Amino acid sequence: MSWLSGWRLALRLARREAWRSKARSVLVLVMVTFPVVAVIAADVAQATASVSSVEGLDREIGSAAAKVTVLPHASRVVQTANPDDGGYATAHDSHGSAASLATIQQVLGGPRPAIEVRSGEQAVRTDLGVVQAQVNGVDLASPLANGLYRLTSGRLPTHPGEVAVNADLLSKGFAVGDSLTIGKGATATIVGTAESTTLRSFPIVVGPTDLVPATGERAWLVGGAPVNWHQVRSVNAVGGLVLSRQVVQHPPSRGELPPQMRDLRSGDDSAVYAVLALVGVMALLEVVLLAGPAFAVGARRQSRSLALVAANGGTPTQSRRIVLGTAVVIGAFAACLGLGLGILVARGVLPFLQRPADTYFGPFQIRWTHVLGAAAFGLISACLAAVVPAWIASRQDVVAVLAGRRGDRAPSRRSPFIGLALTAAGVVLAVLGARRGSGEMLIAGAAVLSVFGMIFLVPVVVVGVARLGRRFPLPLRYAVRDAARHRTRTVPAVAAVAATVAGAVALSIGNTSDQAQAKAEYVPEYAVGVGAVTDYSHHRSFVPAAADILRKAGADPRVLDGVTTHGSGTPHAAVTGSSRREPFATSDLLGVDTLVADRLPAILPDAIDARERAAADAVLARGGAVLFAQGPAPEDRVSLAAKVDSHHHQRTVARATVPAYVADIGHAYGPAGMFLSKAAAHRLSLPVVPAAVLFDATKLDPKGLDAVEQQIQALSPQGANVFIERGYQVPSSERVVLWILFGLAGVLMLGGTLTATFLALSDARPDLATLSAVGASPRMRRAVASAYAVSVGVVGAVLGAAVGFVPGIAVSYPLTRDFTGGSGPSHYLSIPWLEIVGLVVLLPLLTALVVGLLARSRLPLVARLD
Repeated sequence: MSWLSGWRLALRLARREAWRSKARSVLVLVMVTFPVVAVIAADVAQATASVSSVEGLDREIGSAAAKVTVLPHASRVVQTANPDDGGYATAHDSHGSAASLATIQQVLGGPRPAIEVRSGEQAVRTDLGVVQAQVNGVDLASPLANGLYRLTSGRLPTHPGEVAVNADLLSKGFAVGDSLTIGKGATATIVGTAESTTLRSFPIVVGPTDLVPATGERAWLVGGAPVNWHQVRSVNAVGGLVLSRQVVQHPPSRGELPPQMRDLRSGDDSAVYAVLALVGVMALLEVVLLAGPAFAVGARRQSRSLALVAANGGTPTQSRRIVLGTAVVIGAFAACLGLGLGILVARGVLPFLQRPADTYFGPFQIRWTHVLGAAAFGLISACLAAVVPAWIASRQDVVAVLAGRRGDRAPSRRSPFIGLALTAAGVVLAVLGARRGSGEMLIAGAAVLSVFGMIFLVPVVVVGVARLGRRFPLPLRYAVRDAARHRTRTVPAVAAVAATVAGAVALSIGNTSDQAQAKAEYVPEYAVGVGAVTDYSHHRSFVPAAADILRKAGADPRVLDGVTTHGSGTPHAAVTGSSRREPFATSDLLGVDTLVADRLPAILPDAIDARERAAADAVLARGGAVLFAQGPAPEDRVSLAAKVDSHHHQRTVARATVPAYVADIGHAYGPAGMFLSKAAAHRLSLPVVPAAVLFDATKLDPKGLDAVEQQIQALSPQGANVFIERGYQVPSSERVVLWILFGLAGVLMLGGTLTATFLALSDARPDLATLSAVGASPRMRRAVASAYAVSVGVVGAVLGAAVGFVPGIAVSYPLTRDFTGGSGPSHYLSIPWLEIVGLVVLLPLLTALVVGLLARSRLPLVARLD
């Protein structure tokens, strides 16, 4: 009871002190609440955005008990509980017939309600031309289809000749009541707009089943009693794949799975949990370091009260409880506030996160165990942040404090050695992790050790900077010396900034190195910015018409001639007698094997340099041929044969030996098997026709490009293809992660620096008032305030960047290592210097500007005793 009564008194004093010092209490509240809000909002948003197998059942099978898909020529199937996520395997029988609905119902135990579902991509006519849309056929009047679509206007189609479309297709110029032309001429009336509960960024048409032609694969939604695992295996035995509601909700054990599927289910999540634990530890450390200075200043402001408690017989334990009580009061309030704000923030940002997503999020979901854990995290972090200030406050010199003297104890002589030892251990772990094939966890541990080592080194660095400050301008010299004098509030702030920058630098180096590898290994089809139009249906009028459309759009089209291979009995060129031992590197994107030209067009990948291009043009001018290889391949002559296909046999009709040049295009692919000169094509009597159109895609905006694609698709709805080479593109998910990373780092840096600066200014009011008393101008106070921000921000950022390089460089080895033993680099390392300079230089300067604008320029005079 004495223990409880002691805490009751400490909490009562803490509540009064928090209410008395409102500004400082709000500052601590913000520092503790901010990460709680961020963690809860992120967790709720992630839980809502991720759609589990159970949550996605209505999207996949509506209100049915199961969806059964019969695969063509599949005599037997083995699957996991959810074949869409876990996988499946089939045994084929090319002579067998697919199971019918009657067979499926018989296997399931008798007649059941069922509706067929069909899906396929078809051409839809628009005012501008044609777009490809996902056309789905299903009886939406059946209760089994409930949940597949969400009606937004009009009504659902219930009769033949009626369809509903989604908003993406409406944006192509349609409205409810319009007539829609689908496929080869089928027409239907739009009676409503309905959004698929899954896809949201692709044109969709839904209507009766006969809207989609039947194919080899058939699927049904079946109702009735739940379909259990035994029934699923029975359907598998007749070649059917089953997505069962009951089986997904209550999956079978690993032992009940087919032997082929058991390994697909097994997995080790220990690494994932270890990474999550690491992130939690780093976040906890961040909050402790950010909130620590505020509690240190609060303890300093309470130092006289604590000294009076000690002078009247109070124990050090009671002094510590008074300081810790403030942390308990503010931490508990911050936890509750952060819980509510985090849920509200998640609700507010979900619409913005949904916009770029291709699929719809799940229902708003709060995982209460995670949310309450994050709230408890806020309370614990506040208490941990107050531990060191409470310990220091309990050991203060009572006589010195009552006399009005201030100052921290001398720094420990052991802390630099501990810091160096921890940093060295971090470097060793990083090297070991870099040498191992999968050493990410060792490198993560190295990052933690390096950050802890850096924290022990911060006091030495702060004191060292103060000793070097004798040549600094007066405001900066004053700031660095005051920071060294009051290390209790300075060191945690500098360490918090450094820890933030270290994490951002390490992750950004790993991310940019991974992107450097992806960019180096990217295989371009054409030069960047070049578009290619091809017709795989080989309509003779297609190429001129497509060129005319592009010409009117201002895209500078250029027609490529080629040797036609469409139709029996048409001659085509073939390479014979080549000294090459491996196939030439070619692409079939243009749909022809042989292009005809007397110069290489400007469509080839940038891998072909000017020297090779000149050599190739010279060979074409001499009536030769140009081939492509992924590596050096000397070749001076090549034998060509013109052949025709007749009754599945090839017959040679002409031969010629011409000069040849093989261009080395590295990892890229040539646009066709070869470029043949016009003279060589004439010698072989090859039929030369327009084969494709090239255009400059950089001259079209997205709206103009969409209009051009619709018009070109209308020329050949089944065979037209428009491809644009944009080069390597950073995946949008990685780009978002990178922006979030640097945005969070920037906010934490600004928050930590501003916190430390304003706490320092609050603590240094007597000193600043003395400056004013001896003649310092108001502008000098603003300069001193900005200098505080610069000293904390720059020192922390430089230390953090130096520490972050260790795990950042180390993680690039296992992340980008080439395990194939190819000719490329063994690993890739790319350092984002621009982002690092922004963190180290620009953010501290921005913070200094903000502090200079917000700092008070005049203060009332105060009495001083020291």
